[in-house]
Amino acid sequence: MTEETVTQRVRALMPQAHDDLAQMVSFRSVHDPAQSPPEECDKMVDWLQEAFSALGFDDVTAHETIDGSKAVTGHLAGPDDAPSVLLYFHHDVQPPLGDDEWDSPVWDLTERNGRWYGRGAADCKGNIAMHLTALRALGDDIPVNITIIGEGSEEQGTGGLEDFVPKNPDLLRADAILVCDAGNFAVGHPALTTSLRGIANVVVTVETLGSAVHSGMFGGAAPDALAALIAMLATLRDADGNTTITGLGASSEWAGVDYPADAFRVDANVLDGVDLLGSGRVSDMVWARPAATVLGIDCAPVIGSSAAITPRARARINLRVPPGMDAKAAQRALMDHLVDAAPWNARVSVEPEADGAPFTGATAGPAYDTMVEAMTTAYGTDVLLMGQGGSIPLCNVFADTFPEAEIMLMGVEEPRCLIHAPNESVDPSEIEHMAIVEALFLRNYAARLG
Repeated sequence: MTEETVTQRVRALMPQAHDDLAQMVSFRSVHDPAQSPPEECDKMVDWLQEAFSALGFDDVTAHETIDGSKAVTGHLAGPDDAPSVLLYFHHDVQPPLGDDEWDSPVWDLTERNGRWYGRGAADCKGNIAMHLTALRALGDDIPVNITIIGEGSEEQGTGGLEDFVPKNPDLLRADAILVCDAGNFAVGHPALTTSLRGIANVVVTVETLGSAVHSGMFGGAAPDALAALIAMLATLRDADGNTTITGLGASSEWAGVDYPADAFRVDANVLDGVDLLGSGRVSDMVWARPAATVLGIDCAPVIGSSAAITPRARARINLRVPPGMDAKAAQRALMDHLVDAAPWNARVSVEPEADGAPFTGATAGPAYDTMVEAMTTAYGTDVLLMGQGGSIPLCNVFADTFPEAEIMLMGVEEPRCLIHAPNESVDPSEIEHMAIVEALFLRNYAARLG
C-alpha cells in the first residue's frame, strides 16, 4: 500500500471518525461515581469492545482493576516473526467543571470554527478515533502484531492500570509502545514528547494558637497561622518567579524545540500585562526545571470571615520534577524547606502525598526512526522534540516492565485543545494527520527491523 493510498483512505474515513468521536463524547465516562453514573463508563467500555472487535481484534476484554475501573485489551495478530506494537489510550475523561462554562453542550460533539468541541474530544477520545481510523485505513495490510490497552481511570490518577501492567506482562509485551495521550507542538507542527516531569505533592499544616481570638484585642502580638503560612509559601519562589526550594537545582536548560513566549502566553491564557515567570526561556521553565504550585489553602473564606486571628491553616503544594531529578528526594527537600521557612517557631507538620518519577522517552532506535519518518511524510515538515510539564506515571511502569521497548508519546492534543478545561476541542486535521502517521508507522516498522 503506497503512502498516497494510506492518505486517501484516511481522508475518506474522516466522516466515520467524526461519528465515532461523537458517540464516544456522548458517554459521560468520568471515573468517579460522585460525579457521573458508573454505567456511563461501562457504556464506553462496551463501545470499545465492539469497535475493536469489528476490526478483527481477538479477545477484546474488559479487566476490572484494583480501583474499580476497567482496562480494555485486545490483540490483532500479524506474521509470526513480526514485531509487536502496543497502542495505549485512556477512555475516561475529566469532569466538565460546570456546564455553564461551556459555549456548547458538554457531551454533544459540536463543530465550531473548524474545531470539534466536547469533553474528551481530544483527551483522550480523539486519540481513540485516531487509532480506529489508522487501523481501518490499513485494513488487512498490517505487518505487525498489535495489542491495545485502554485505561479507565487515568484522569483520576487512582492507579488501576499501573497495578495491572506489571501483573500482566505477557498480555502486553511489545517492542514499541505508543502512548497516545499527548500531542503536537501546534496544529500542523508534528512533535514527539520525549520527557515528562514527575510529581511530588505535600500538605503543610501550620498551628499557632489553641483557638481563634479577637483580632482587635490580640492582634499585633498573637501569631497568625495564616500569615505564617503565607510567609512560608512565599519562599518557594524568588522575585522573578524561579523555584527556590533549598537543595533543588533550578537552572537546567531544555535542549529541544524552543517554546516562544508569545505562543505560550496565548496557550496559557496569560492576561495582558502580566509577566511570565522565571529567568529562563519558557521551554526551560516548563520542561526542564522544577516548579512548585500552591493547589489550595484551607482558611476562612472572605464571605463569612470574622475579626479573628487564624489559629490553624494548611496548604496543598504540587511540585513538578524534571528528568534527572529524583521525585522522592525532591519531595523530602520541599518538606524540609517548608519546616525551615516557618516563622515565629510556629508548629509545622508536612505530610507527603503522591509522588511519581519523571520520564524520558525514546530518542533513537528503529521504532523512533520509523515514527519520525512517518510524521515527516504525513505533515511535510520536520519533527520537533518537546517536553510536557505534566506527569504520566504509567510511562515509568511501562519502562520498568518492558525495559527493551521503545516508548513514544504522541497524539492529537495540541495546546488549543484546552484539555481539562471548559470548551475542550480537537482540530479534525490533527486526527487525520496523526492517523496517517500511525498507519505509516504500522506499515513500515517491520520493514525497518529487516
